[in-house]
Amino acid sequence: MAKLAEYHNLFPALREFVKMGKPVWGTCAGLIFLANKATGQKEGGQELIGGLDCTVHRNYFGSQIQSFEADLQVQKLASKEGGPQTFRGVFIRAPAILEAGPEVEVLADYPVPTNKVLYSSSSVEIQEESAVPEKKVIVAVRQGNLLGTAFHPELTADTRWHSYFLNMASEIEEGASTSIIAARGVDPSFNQQPKFDLPIYQ
Repeated sequence: MAKLAEYHNLFPALREFVKMGKPVWGTCAGLIFLANKATGQKEGGQELIGGLDCTVHRNYFGSQIQSFEADLQVQKLASKEGGPQTFRGVFIRAPAILEAGPEVEVLADYPVPTNKVLYSSSSVEIQEESAVPEKKVIVAVRQGNLLGTAFHPELTADTRWHSYFLNMASEIEEGASTSIIAARGVDPSFNQQPKFDLPIYQ
């Protein structure tokens, strides 16, 4: 992804899109892209889009054969989109968030053994030896117009994360429209955009 974005000179446009406040959702590698800082990268590192005030460890859970599924506690998601308090997360060579800034809302985390060894191989250089795994690592966050998940919601039948993102995008759009209308002195109730009305998880 990074090589293609660099080859086609997409990074300036992508960064500008994020800075404009447009809703963006990054899953797995997309989460790494949106982070302000990444560790455990290949030698030489990779370019990032940034925007999420967090540090992400690339391939935190290991290589492809260490991919797994796990039930995550998602109370905040359930409170907005309904359904059970858990979500089946599909982690494929997944990253994890080691640190998050004060403006980052944590939506889900995952417990890991305190003696877990960070992934390494001949092709990967661990850039921060001090990045010791804690009892829980963060796997889903939101900061303003940005949503990030270390797992793949699109690989399950549970559509609540997609509904959450669409409703988030609607809120951002309505907020921007209200600001423009208020600045022009027009009645805010005029020409309101309809909200997304999506089915919740059954």
